[in-house]
Parts: sequence; C-alpha cells; structure tokens
Amino acid sequence: MSQSADYRSGKGYRDENFPVASHLVSARHRPIIMAYYDFARSADDISDHDSLTPAEKLAQLDRLEASLTGHGDDPVGLRLRAALVERGLSPRHALDLLKAFRQDVTKTRYANWDELIGYCTYSAMPVGRFVLDVHGEDVSTWAASDVLCTVLQIINHTQDCGKDYRNLDRVYIPQDMLAAAGASTDMLGAAYATPQLLNCLHKLTERTQTYFASSPSLAGEIRDTRLACEVAAIDALARKLLVMLKQRDPLKDKVHLSKGAMIATMIGAVAGTLVRRIGSGGAMQRGSQSARL
Repeated sequence: MSQSADYRSGKGYRDENFPVASHLVSARHRPIIMAYYDFARSADDISDHDSLTPAEKLAQLDRLEASLTGHGDDPVGLRLRAALVERGLSPRHALDLLKAFRQDVTKTRYANWDELIGYCTYSAMPVGRFVLDVHGEDVSTWAASDVLCTVLQIINHTQDCGKDYRNLDRVYIPQDMLAAAGASTDMLGAAYATPQLLNCLHKLTERTQTYFASSPSLAGEIRDTRLACEVAAIDALARKLLVMLKQRDPLKDKVHLSKGAMIATMIGAVAGTLVRRIGSGGAMQRGSQSARL
C-alpha cells in the first residue's frame, strides 16, 4: 500500500517563506516541530498532487490521520505520534490541519473574507498553536498567534495566486473582492495582472495589513525568549512582504525577499526583541530558564 512519502513534491522546510524551527528555537524543541512540519508537508503534497483523483487524495489523508491516531502504519504519521506521546501533547493541532487539506480537495473558491478566515482557522492557526504548546506557553497567546499565522497564510495565497489557479484551479482570493474590483477569476491565469485584478490584490493586502494591526505583538506575549526572537523575525518578514505585495504584481513578479534581505530583517528583529527584554528585567527573568538549550 502506498504511503504519504510516495506523493512528496520535493519541497522542504528550506523552501518556505518563513523559518521553520530555526536555530533560534531551543534544540530540544526542534525535532518535534520538524515532525509536525513533515506531517503538514506530506498532507499538503497529497492535496495538491496532480495525478491523484479527489477520492484518492481523501483516502491518503485518511491513512495519514489513522497513523497519527494509532490505527495505521504511515511513517510520517507514526513519527509525529511518537513525538507527541513522548511530550504528552494532543494530536488536535495536526488533526485540525487535515481538515484544511481535505477542504482543499473539495473546495476551490471562497466567497468572501469570512470564508477565507474560516479556512485559515484550520490551515494556519493550528501551526502557531502547536508551536506554543510545545514551548508550554499560555493559551492566552493563541489569539495573537492566530492573527500572525493567518497573515502568513494570506501572504502565501497572494504570492501564489496565479500558480494555484493554473495548476490546481484553486482560488483563495475572495470572490466578492474580485467582483468589486471589476476583476474575474480567469484573469489569474494571465502572465501579468490587469489593472482591475491588481487593484483587487492590493486591496486584499491592505485588508490583511489592517487585520494584522488589530492584534498585539505575539513576541511580546511569549515567555520563552528564544521563541519570542523567532516569532519577532517572522513578524518582521511578514510586514516586509506585505509592503512588497502592495507594490508588485504577483502574477509577473516573484514577491520574495532576497536571502540577504531576509537575514538582515531577522537580525534586526531579534536584536530589537533582545534589547526590549534586557530593558524589562521582569520579562528577561521569566524567559531566562526557558531560553536555555
């Protein structure tokens, strides 16, 4: 019987827009985070696979879930299950992700912003919640994490809007926003955006920025200093990408930071976080124990 590894795209954590379990995170937390990432990557590759029928995709996602819950033999699911058991953590955040990947198989259009956020509830929010649980952070941090993770997801949707439409006939850009701008779904298949489509994409980016601004800084709510540094770096990268998306055409341009710009942005964010924590002795003291390797 086939396993999830048979459908891998070859994409890995180094290909992502944002750091995954970087060395900013304590070494003892990186293996379980990578097991979660591999599980998510496998499920994503299944849902996007070009030769599987919808029924076959759903069957493969079911097998992945069965292994996670102790009823199957897929190595990726078993690896995450073992890591969760060792740390006494629930599989809930991985199971929530599977809801999003099943939805990717069956739903290809989103009527409005609320539907898009509903999708992100399962496709994005569980990722941040999982990482926070791994670090033993308080559930009160979930609200800010949900916003940050949703922003990262919408950035990805906007960057890849043309590719998603051409390769998967999948459109995350809200249909009502397209209509309001005088744009249509088929415009996403072109080599460059029409003025109407570009206006829609820029409006979506503006709405995402407003949504982002409504939330407090997640890094400021996290006790673990090393995790706070990684989150601050991700936050800063997201803000830079949003600025770029308001200025560029994602159908024509590759809207990504260069390696040098990415490193410089992360260094600046980490340095700022450390300075603020040093300036606040209480926060630094709370994070000192969890910041150790």
